[in-house]
Amino acid sequence: MDIPSGSTLFWHRRDLRLVDNVGLKAATSSSPVVPLYCLDPTLLSLAGARRRDFFVSALADLKTRYRDRGSDLLVVRGEPTDEVPATAVSLEADSIGWNRDHSRYAIERDRVIIDELEDEGMTVTESRDMTLHEPGSIRTSDGNHYSVFSYYYDKWKTREAAEPVSGPDRSSLATFSAPDVRSVIEAELEDVTDPLAADREAAESRLEGFLEGPIYDYGAQRDYPAASGTSRISQDLKFGLLGIREVVEGIRGALQEAETDADRENVEEFLRQVAWRDFYVQVLAAHPDTVWQNFTDFAEPIDWRFDPEEFRAWKRGETGYPIVDAGMRQLLETGFVHNRVRMIAASFLTKDLQIDWRKGYQWYREHLIDHDTASDVGGWQWAASTGPNSQPYFRVFNPTTQGKRYDPDAEYIKSHVPELAGVQPKEIHRWTDIDSDRRAALAPDYPDPIVDHAERRDSAIEMFERAQGK
Repeated sequence: MDIPSGSTLFWHRRDLRLVDNVGLKAATSSSPVVPLYCLDPTLLSLAGARRRDFFVSALADLKTRYRDRGSDLLVVRGEPTDEVPATAVSLEADSIGWNRDHSRYAIERDRVIIDELEDEGMTVTESRDMTLHEPGSIRTSDGNHYSVFSYYYDKWKTREAAEPVSGPDRSSLATFSAPDVRSVIEAELEDVTDPLAADREAAESRLEGFLEGPIYDYGAQRDYPAASGTSRISQDLKFGLLGIREVVEGIRGALQEAETDADRENVEEFLRQVAWRDFYVQVLAAHPDTVWQNFTDFAEPIDWRFDPEEFRAWKRGETGYPIVDAGMRQLLETGFVHNRVRMIAASFLTKDLQIDWRKGYQWYREHLIDHDTASDVGGWQWAASTGPNSQPYFRVFNPTTQGKRYDPDAEYIKSHVPELAGVQPKEIHRWTDIDSDRRAALAPDYPDPIVDHAERRDSAIEMFERAQGK
């Protein structure tokens, strides 16, 4: 592996692409760039088989794209605080750049690396790439970070956004070759059935397919898990197969192509959902402790319950609440959960089972392909009524009502809960109301409900009122 000294290192992290990569564009403006990725064992240990498979496939695709340009991707393995400075020193790099991340882990990691590299006399450049607008750039009139999304969005949508940047040409990249990605991480990989395509071409196809049709019905269809009404690009944004600027440019292009007011409203609703991602990143950047602490201050600690059997039933999709179980099984089967069902399942865990949201967050973090710290923490704290702009504690999702409303034909439920395949939708949607003998006759292998929703709803409200000191 003959890498020229005096190059600029570019450290890929959550940006596994060449196009619309702000930090890479900045790096290629000087000396030839050596692209680098560091396999972090801490982060790998938190990911389940499907996310590891998707990540490694995306990394391998990035490597191929560099090779197509006469260069390569250098992949090292170990603690980034050790490996990144050591690699930079061994290559006698003049400078190094990367795109900024905003979690506490990333901030503390990067601070250590910057100090060591600057002690070596290297120039370090951090770029803004992850969000459309830098966390902290949109503030209240008092200069504070927003905790109410609607007010944040009013400014976000009118703020001028940067345009996508072009990818590097061959002349801006160092010429060298490096070992294949899978040889570095082979021991970590497991066989995954029906893996989700994890390459730039697949990500572009998902985005383009959505923008060419489903986006114009997004507002009407996005809450129905059996419909193909969502974009399914969350993992592509998480790993950076797509850049946020090119996504927003595509959305605004769809807005220009909209033929009716209804079309425009649907496109704008999707743009609003994209803005939630920036909102949660700015919350995490301002309040990094919210990964493990409630955003909201309570007068007293919340008296979370913990029943191991109930938690196990929730994780396995065996609660006896069909829409909840379908979502939890979809998670295990595919590494994805429809957003409406995520909210229903999270509400069931935190309100019906009254289990601390952090336990649900950890389970999702392991199994979701699209796990994103800011968005997932924000979503869980929303459902648990502990976060910014969250669901009021006295509004508790009724899983039976939610299932009937958003999966009326039980199509989604039956696709993930085969024990109910032969049961009529009206029976599925009154599963908690029929007696156990009737349930046993209809679906002998499907469990009875593990809790009474009405009782647990009242109990959850009391739990939060005690925490508020009432």
